[in-house]
Amino acid sequence: MTHVVRAALVQATWTGDTESMLAKHEEHAREAARRGAKVIGFQEVFNSPYFCQVQDPAHYRWAEPVPDGPTVRRMQDLARETGMVIVVPVFEIEQSGYYYNTAAVIDADGTVLGKYRKHHIPQVKGFWEKFYFRPGNLGWPVFDTAVGKVGVYICYDRHFPEGWRQLGINGAQLVYNPSATHRGLSSHLWRLEQPAAAVANEYFVAAINRVGVEEYGDNDFYGTSYFVDPRGQFVGDVASDSKEELLVRDLDLDLIEEVRQTWAFYRDRRPDAYEGLVQP
Repeated sequence: MTHVVRAALVQATWTGDTESMLAKHEEHAREAARRGAKVIGFQEVFNSPYFCQVQDPAHYRWAEPVPDGPTVRRMQDLARETGMVIVVPVFEIEQSGYYYNTAAVIDADGTVLGKYRKHHIPQVKGFWEKFYFRPGNLGWPVFDTAVGKVGVYICYDRHFPEGWRQLGINGAQLVYNPSATHRGLSSHLWRLEQPAAAVANEYFVAAINRVGVEEYGDNDFYGTSYFVDPRGQFVGDVASDSKEELLVRDLDLDLIEEVRQTWAFYRDRRPDAYEGLVQP
């Protein structure tokens, strides 16, 4: 019997306020559930604008605790209502002065299984993230969910192969990569890096990008979100580069074992020879 998981992702335009942004994502999730999806992921800091286009302490107002903040609690209710696993990327405050770019993973019964904190923090024009976020310090968790083993890697992380590999070693079958990246900076990489990571690590990747121009800068977020399989092939069509969209796709998780038996990359790893990779 095949092990097919119907998975969803949302690429969204910024509405102008958190309440309407949350409501919009709830409706997308309900629609995904009506279409049979059992897991869904949202874009980077999904309940706010991408405020990192500027460096302004006023934007610390978007931060909230994880898992005890209002957004994650509301998403717990949504998970219980829809019976879906939900990947919830938000701006986290741990305590005064300690802020992270975080994604909570909520199981289908509403249980918060844990969180991932973004490891690699950019500081370049239009992406002034070091002003807001500390580097992640929770490692590379893979969560045993109702649909299988799910990991998270956030936006700029995707340029660093080490984390992709660690998620694979830790057992990931599906990795959500919530992002906010704009047309002039990285669009030529967008359809290369995540498929390459899916191939190298032999699992599915859900690549999510925001879409549109927002109020705090001129970044043109180009969408084109997608699912990619362990062979590096897109699962269905790639999303629009200019419009909000909900993608729902069937992922055959049995393909992971098939590919690993055929290509055998994990068998042929040489960790005994890699110690130089982690030297400062």
